Amino acid sequence: MVDENSESIDRIKLDDSWKQHLLPEFELDYMRDLRRFLRDEKTAGKVIFPAGANIFNALNATVFDQVKVVILGQDPYHGPGQAHGLCFSVQDGVAIPPSLRNIYKELAQDLGITPATSGNLQGWAQQGVLLLNAVLTVESGLAASHQKKGWERFTDRIVNLLNEKRDNLVFLLWGSYAQRKGAMIDRSRHLVLESVHPSPLSASRGFFGNHHFSQTNAYLIEHHKTPIDWRVTYKSEQ
Repeated sequence: MVDENSESIDRIKLDDSWKQHLLPEFELDYMRDLRRFLRDEKTAGKVIFPAGANIFNALNATVFDQVKVVILGQDPYHGPGQAHGLCFSVQDGVAIPPSLRNIYKELAQDLGITPATSGNLQGWAQQGVLLLNAVLTVESGLAASHQKKGWERFTDRIVNLLNEKRDNLVFLLWGSYAQRKGAMIDRSRHLVLESVHPSPLSASRGFFGNHHFSQTNAYLIEHHKTPIDWRVTYKSEQ
């Protein structure tokens, strides 16, 4: 008899560098329940973002051994054409969301980088910046609709793996949600930088002027790693 669960695991589009660490998670009951939930939602005709091929884009764009920086977000954008699997990032041609505009403002203050006209952060991911949302899917038009379905446990495992198996990473924790999720990080092995969220509701209370980008690069250089080029220069090949 064919094991349908094994077949579904084999079809997951996940880079081997991550799959070797995360494969046991896919065999646990909570992930089976999550796959069943997503399948039932699609069967019911609901539109889910990002597209299936992009659900694990953060992991596929930044393979395990190349992660240098981790930025933790919460949920994918729930508007059409926005989400593509990287936190804070939107696809080419999509209006830049307010929080990302504020990230660009801080980049300008901190490093003198002219704010980009694109919101696509794939170029950061390709340099080793893991842009990880706590929840990897959402229903169209319904913010936070896939919270508490299992994704949080899965992404907690990702953070734990990086904490335990890598050294001298930089974790950028913006806002109380990210700070709670990063509470387990060993600060004797990694640099953890915290501030309020870049949302317009809070950015002026400590996100602007946090100098996280320059601090990140100084730490990477100190530990003999190539700093991040924070300019947003990624262009899709399409």
